[in-house]
Amino acid sequence: MTAARRPRLPRTLRGRCAAAAALAMAVVLGVGGTWLYTVLRANLLDTTTGRTELAAREVAAQADAGELPALLASPRTGVDVVLVLDAHGAVVATTRPSAEALAREVAPLRPEAGHDAAHRILSGGLAAGGDRGDVVVVRAAAPPGPGGERQERYVYALTVLNDVDGATHAIAVGLLAGAPPLIGLAAAIAWAVTGAALRPVTTIRTELAAVTASALDRRVPVPAAGDEVAQLARTVNATLDRLELAVGRQRQFVADASHELRNPVAAVRSRLEVALAAPGGPSPEGVRAALEDTVRLQHVAADLLLLARFDARAPMAAGEPADLALLAAEEAARRPAPRVPLTVRAAAPVPLRGRTGQLERLLANLVDNALRHAASRVVITASLDGAAGRAVLEVADDGPGIPEEERERVFERFVRLDAARARESGGSGLGLAIAREIARAHGGGLDVAPGGTGARLVAWFPLSGGAPPEQSGSEGLAYGTRGS
Repeated sequence: MTAARRPRLPRTLRGRCAAAAALAMAVVLGVGGTWLYTVLRANLLDTTTGRTELAAREVAAQADAGELPALLASPRTGVDVVLVLDAHGAVVATTRPSAEALAREVAPLRPEAGHDAAHRILSGGLAAGGDRGDVVVVRAAAPPGPGGERQERYVYALTVLNDVDGATHAIAVGLLAGAPPLIGLAAAIAWAVTGAALRPVTTIRTELAAVTASALDRRVPVPAAGDEVAQLARTVNATLDRLELAVGRQRQFVADASHELRNPVAAVRSRLEVALAAPGGPSPEGVRAALEDTVRLQHVAADLLLLARFDARAPMAAGEPADLALLAAEEAARRPAPRVPLTVRAAAPVPLRGRTGQLERLLANLVDNALRHAASRVVITASLDGAAGRAVLEVADDGPGIPEEERERVFERFVRLDAARARESGGSGLGLAIAREIARAHGGGLDVAPGGTGARLVAWFPLSGGAPPEQSGSEGLAYGTRGS
């Protein structure tokens, strides 16, 4: 036996919005129609009951005042019959002749003890000719008899509810007949409004589908209205801008890497061919030159691999305790005879947690860059910025400096501001890019500081755990000025 299939919702957002609007309209009409029907019917019944009771009390007042004629005057407008019965149910007076059958139907209705009136809606076989009627009975007293006794009488007033039933039936039919068109209208309006709202989204989807690797400059149109769709279009365009920039940088990187690798490979090949073609076998000078080119090629490949790891956001090993001041001193010690004097300034240890090998690489790249451009000196400064909670490493030189408009471009890959500089003396153009990536991998940054003569490259790293130690010379290892 197959299970009953569940109803399927519309697949499109436009269809779901129309269905939701139709459902909401159906709920509103159902709840509102029921409330309107109930309130209107209760109001009509209250009005009818009040009018009927008033007619009965008027006749009861006449009965209390004296004898009543057998045929009463016509009741007030809206009330069909008034009749007076004695305690035994016999007709004493009535507004309509031959009311005995009606009297037998209403006689069982009497006011309860302690009350002078009662109310009930009777249905079926009313002698007045209606299917349902609103009956009100009021207790009245007959005039005193010969012995001075007063017998109770009961005044009944009857209003047939044909008008009330007809009015409420018309309201119910009107609500039921008007519900489907209103539900359909709500669905149509939701369909049209949703279609108009989604039209820009369709345009955005079409334009996005047209974006390819060869057409990254395409952008989606931004609607004039500042609504959520316009925000979506702006976000999509911003994403496309970043995508185009990333693809452009990737293409440039591939082109530069190919160029950088082709030159040393061609040089190695040329030197090896010359060495092999030389009489008497390869010369030591040719082999040594080929080895130098091979080492340079190896360095470029290693730099490219490191940058690829940074681009892939490959997980790094956990950090370990390190000291920027000590790393600076060791870097200076590894350069016993630099081109210009190299000075280290650190008044106290600068502890942080990081990957020592990468920090050494960052420092070496900054020092290599400074020595390459310095005129007479290079200064390495390691310090703690307690207010900002970070360790700071600064490498400054007195060279020509970096123009303000180039301070971000120098961190791009394979960028050399001096196009005339030879590749052997000018480096591969990857040093500063690698240094910034290392700083960012440690949660810090690397920038060119403004002001002063020459270039000042400042790297900073957040301190982890505990307050930084006081920079007093009495506690911890102190570093003086070291020149070389």
